[in-house]
Amino acid sequence: MKPLKIFLMALAVLAAAAFGFVYAGIFNVAADKPHWGFTYRVVETVRDRSIAARARNVSAPPLDYASMARRSAGNYDSMCVGCHLAPGMEDTELTRGLYPKPSNLAEHGLRRSPEQTFWIIKHGIKASGMPAWGKSIEDRYIWDMVVFLRKLPSMTAEQYQAEVVASGGHSHGGGETPGQHSHDESDAAGTTHGADHHHSEQTSLQDGSKSPQE
Repeated sequence: MKPLKIFLMALAVLAAAAFGFVYAGIFNVAADKPHWGFTYRVVETVRDRSIAARARNVSAPPLDYASMARRSAGNYDSMCVGCHLAPGMEDTELTRGLYPKPSNLAEHGLRRSPEQTFWIIKHGIKASGMPAWGKSIEDRYIWDMVVFLRKLPSMTAEQYQAEVVASGGHSHGGGETPGQHSHDESDAAGTTHGADHHHSEQTSLQDGSKSPQE
């Protein structure tokens, strides 16, 4: 049998097997069933390389850490604590139920360059629950958030609350949604943070997500 014919037959068999795998529903998409280790590593590598390639086109402005971080504290408290927590916060019902688990940015921060962090916040991550905040937030407010995230892990709960108060609250250039998972409001109501904006998180599989288990 000619090599080309063997190759084409093998290709057809592989295509049929792949179709059968998908159509039969063998792959479990449940959030309480972790990825296979191989799947996790492939998705993680694809994510990281994609972010790195696109962030090369991002140029960071001069970063004034003190004022930029303070301006962004209110936005983080309104838009991010539901998934990424704040100093002194424990896991919520939301974070316990998401897979991959969102990074605890208050504890670990983001181990990425400012340019990559900006790209992630602006464009989001597909099939992860990480929104493309650039659809509603101006770039200058995203850069404020980049700076804030680099400062966040060093804050105590008291320092964090003081920054939120000093920030003037939730403001990012238009499209603000009042009452969207505010840290203080959620605590007062006895509810978890941010349950209203998240869908099915997180290949942000962002830095700091839990490792897969078989």
